[in-house]
Parts: sequence; structure tokens; C-alpha cells
Amino acid sequence: MNKLMFYTLVCACAFQFVSCSEDENSADGFSPVSLENRSTTFSEKVEVPSGDKFEEFSDNPFVSAHEQKSSTFSVDADGASYCVMRRYLSTGYKVNKQSVRIEEFLNYFTFDYPEPTDGNSVKINGEMGVCPWNGEHYLLRLGVKGKSVETLPLSNLVFLVDVSGSMYSDDKLPLLKKCLKTLASKLNPKDRISIITYSGEVKRLLESTEAKNYEKISSAIDKLTAEGCTNGGFALKMAYEEALNNFIKDGNNRIILGTDGDFNVGVTSTDELLKMVEGYADKGIYLTACGFGSGNLNDAMMEAVSNRGNGTYEYIDSEAQMLKVFLYERSKFYSVASDAKCQVTFNPEYVDSYRLIGYENRVMSNEDFNNDKKDAGEIGAGQTVTALYEVVPVKGVEFSGKENIAVFDFRYKKALNTESIPLSYTIGLDGDNAESENFMFAASVAAYGMLLRESEYKGNADYNMVKELVSKSLSFDPQGYRAEFLELVTKAGKN
Repeated sequence: MNKLMFYTLVCACAFQFVSCSEDENSADGFSPVSLENRSTTFSEKVEVPSGDKFEEFSDNPFVSAHEQKSSTFSVDADGASYCVMRRYLSTGYKVNKQSVRIEEFLNYFTFDYPEPTDGNSVKINGEMGVCPWNGEHYLLRLGVKGKSVETLPLSNLVFLVDVSGSMYSDDKLPLLKKCLKTLASKLNPKDRISIITYSGEVKRLLESTEAKNYEKISSAIDKLTAEGCTNGGFALKMAYEEALNNFIKDGNNRIILGTDGDFNVGVTSTDELLKMVEGYADKGIYLTACGFGSGNLNDAMMEAVSNRGNGTYEYIDSEAQMLKVFLYERSKFYSVASDAKCQVTFNPEYVDSYRLIGYENRVMSNEDFNNDKKDAGEIGAGQTVTALYEVVPVKGVEFSGKENIAVFDFRYKKALNTESIPLSYTIGLDGDNAESENFMFAASVAAYGMLLRESEYKGNADYNMVKELVSKSLSFDPQGYRAEFLELVTKAGKN
């Protein structure tokens, strides 16, 4: 795990900020934002807003299959990096290549993967085809699908809300308030909600309240105003204790943090914070971190805390994204697979070398794959996770289409602190879905990410290639997110 970096906002105590006027409409009144309104016209690109912080990393290199035939990594179900990219492009900022995490670009989207069967909480699949940006290489796609759940278990949610002065703008606290109302309006009447706020002080704005009391919850959300300095004290600890005090056995116990990333919870060291977050995660309390706005975003901290907290990191850049996270895909807040990790073993008879695309900060030691004590990622209900490897074949070897090129092994737990369940899938070149729409779309997203990262591994990828691949993979497009991606690629290619 990368070390967290904490940044404290200098208090501007001479100024008091108040929230913008509250939307009078209920959450049920929201309608999806059109694709045209999700982004603005591109202007001349300028540098990333001062204050946004990203963890620097290098792309995974090629690895010799003869020297190390297995590759292991933890799943990553975050989607924040894609939304940060979209926000920067739509407002004319240059996309910082260190903000681009290709695995989060991939996992922003839902893929058309089969549902789990035989009592499993996940189902895995895979395929291999010619690599679009290097015709002498192959591209290996791995897919994971979390079980869809028609009736979610009861939830015990604690909203931890940053109400410091930096949250005053329309794209921060006012948007966050809409998010909370949207989610609260769609919960089971017996689900429970608490609200903890922090700025110059920490407050329990709303004690644990059943969702059927929506008017009470809505009234509390209306009271959220942005003012004062960021000095959270022990806000996170208070939120965890609130969740623990109202813990629902076999339920969804989760903290939902909303902040612009200028997050100071008063914990004196990174190690102390990680120990606290992990300790509560072991007790079954998950954490979802939601970032808002730009110019103050501590992306590295948000991702790292959510990783250690058995949760996910989302970035909310618009009402359309709010609806995606808090309405259309809200079932992802309930985890159906814990400590999920992947291991791919390549056959050195056919594979010279391979490269994992993305997942740079999720790589694990091969020995950790069978170690149930090692923490890994979580998968929400109905969620899909996708990963890609670029594969270099052994020179002079001809493929007949019957070879077993790699074995995809997967482990997960149905619940925390239980024994992991193994799954396995053998991949060759003769799969029924070779170069399927799933394959083409995943390839397009990866190529786009490599272009933005100015990756040395992008080969002959360009924006026209990306658009062509996307155009061939639009038949499955829930809520139109792939079509929106095509628009973004088209605009990016003009700049």
C-alpha cells in the first residue's frame, strides 16, 4: 500500500461560506442528464488545477513467462479515475497522466458477463484475441461478475460529510446533498441512516434513523452548510463507532464519506489511520469514499483509505454520475465477494512474456494468492470487474487454436474472516466468444488510457483506433455510458 499524504487547508477564518440554495425537488424527481449536458465544449487545455494530488506510478512492464509464469493481483472495483478524466476534459484542463488508472477506466463500465451459478457469489470468464495496437501480440481479457441481488439485506449507513469552507461550490456540498437524498429515498424503509459532519468541529447531525422517516432525514441533510476550516478531529472514528453501535448482523454496514479530498481526521500518523480503518473493516464495516470538485482533490489519499477500508472510491463530477452511483448502481454498495484476487499462470511453451495493463498498485506476491489472511478487493452485487494482459507469443511457435495459453485462477470469500473459495478458467485461442464485444470494448478503453498516459506500450494505438473499437461494441450499453465514452474519445482526438 502506498503511503497516504495528508494536506491541511489553511483556515480562512475571515470568510464564512454558506451552501447554495437547496433543490426543492425530491430525489424521485431527478432525471438523467443528457449526454450533451454531461460535458462542456473543449477549450484550450491548461494545467491540472492547483491543489489536486495524485500518486505517481509507472506502467507495469513486460515479464518473462520463463522466469515468472504466474501473475497475481487484487481486484479493483473503483471508478473514480475515469470520472476525474471526464471532468478535466469537459472543463478544458489537461489530463494529468498520473490521474489515469486504466483498471478504473475499465471498471467504470458494466460488461455483459454471465451471472454466477451453482451457489457461487461470482463467475469468471476470459478470452484471447489479437492485440489491436500490436498485431504480433495477443490481448487476454479476464472478466468477473458479482452476483446480482434482487432484495438487498438491510443497511446501516453512516454518512460522513465534509462541511468545511472548501466544500461551498455547487459541484461539492450542494451536489453531495442531492446524492444523499437520492440514496435515502431509495432505501428499504427499515434501513438506517446516521449523519456525522466535520469542519472546525465534529457533530452527530442525525442519530441512526430508519429510512421510512425520510422527511426527518431530508430535513437534516438540508441543514448541511459549508463553513469554517477543515479540522475533522476524530470524525472518522466517530463514524465507525456510530456504525458499530447500530451494527446489523449479515447486513450492509457501511460509511459513505463525502469530501473534496481535503481530509484531515485528526489522526496523527498514516500508520495509525490505516490500523484504525483496517480494524473496523475486519469487524464488517466497509467504507466508500466519494470525491467532489477539483482544485483540492487528494486523490491518492481517497483511493488508499477506501482500499484499506474494504470499500470503493468514486468521484462525482455531475448529477449524471450521482445518479449512476447512488441510484442505478446502488446495489454495488453491498459486497457479495470479499478479499477477491486473481492469479494468471501462463504456459511458457507458447508465451514469451506478458504485461498486466493497469492495476499497478494492486499487484500482489504470488505466494499471497493462497493466503487467506492477505487483504484484497471487494466486489459489489451485480458488479463486473475486467482486467487485460498483453501477451507476447514465443517466436516460431504456430498456434492451431487448441492450445491452453493460460489458466485464470480466482479466490474470494463470501463473507469476511471465512475460508476463500477457489475458481478456475482455462484460456486458449478457440473460445466461443473470441474477440467479442466485451473484448473490443475493453481493448478500446485500455488503448485510450495508454494514450492519455503517453505510455511507451501504446504501440500504434490512436484515437481513430479507439473510436473504431468502441463503435463495434455498443449493442450492450446500459444507461448509454459507452456512447458517452465514444463522444469523449472523439473530442479528445480533436485536441
